[in-house]
Amino acid sequence: MRRSERIVRLTRTLMNHPGEPLSLTEMADQLEAAKSSLSEDLAIIRDVMEEDGEGTLRTQMGASGGVLFEVDVAWTKAREFLERAILRLSQGDRILPGGYLYMSDVLAEPDVLRMAGKMFAKIFAPMAPDLVLTVETKGIPLTVMTAQYLHRPFVVARRDHRVTEGSSVSVNYVSGSDRRIQTMSLSKRSIKQGARVLIIDDFMKAGGTVKAMTGLMSEFDAVVVGTGVFMETAEPEEKLVSNYISLLTLTEVDESRHRVVIQPGSYLLGNPERLVPTVDEKPRDQTEFK
Repeated sequence: MRRSERIVRLTRTLMNHPGEPLSLTEMADQLEAAKSSLSEDLAIIRDVMEEDGEGTLRTQMGASGGVLFEVDVAWTKAREFLERAILRLSQGDRILPGGYLYMSDVLAEPDVLRMAGKMFAKIFAPMAPDLVLTVETKGIPLTVMTAQYLHRPFVVARRDHRVTEGSSVSVNYVSGSDRRIQTMSLSKRSIKQGARVLIIDDFMKAGGTVKAMTGLMSEFDAVVVGTGVFMETAEPEEKLVSNYISLLTLTEVDESRHRVVIQPGSYLLGNPERLVPTVDEKPRDQTEFK
């Protein structure tokens, strides 16, 4: 196999398995190449990925050596992505009753989901979550993409209990936006005790739903290590939750004037109060790969 072909195959394998440790021995057997040759190929791939801001490779030395591809998002690419999203979502005809914004079409586009998922994976990977949690239904696609780039399973809390889920844990909560009492349910088999959980959602106004998911995790003795939302509202300023990261902030919705104002969220602004873990516990040691 020619080296150029081998590098293409290696790159494809790495990008199809982000966050997943891959065995150098197995890849060497599949590509019929020596480990020393693969190491040289991986060095080339690493240099190109880091130069383009797409990610980096971490290697594990020794007889059972491996390689791990971690996604990255260059600052300029993140800014350009959010600027395009703001331009699309700032259209006045997207305004919905109650100060909400129609985003379903944007959050159904693969390119948007991939980029947002990569951004969340980049910022939360150091917290080493065991799984990614959301509540049905609009946040599911974004959660799936985030989980893919973290190489972690995802779990969906439901608004009502289903027989097919088996025995479950339910919590009642008051929605922070409209003050309605709602129910959230999750199968007892979904989460192991002590799991580290990353919460992802598409929209947050007062934070009632995220707070309910956090409370639900306490029923499993799980630890919420981070929270990410695609868009938050500027008002109310005092949310029911803290220590979260948003990609966008909806600052103004004027139904009479069909005016929508959106700004970059804490992800791009680097708000130090929101870019910290939601727990005091230190993340797991990840020095196995360097």
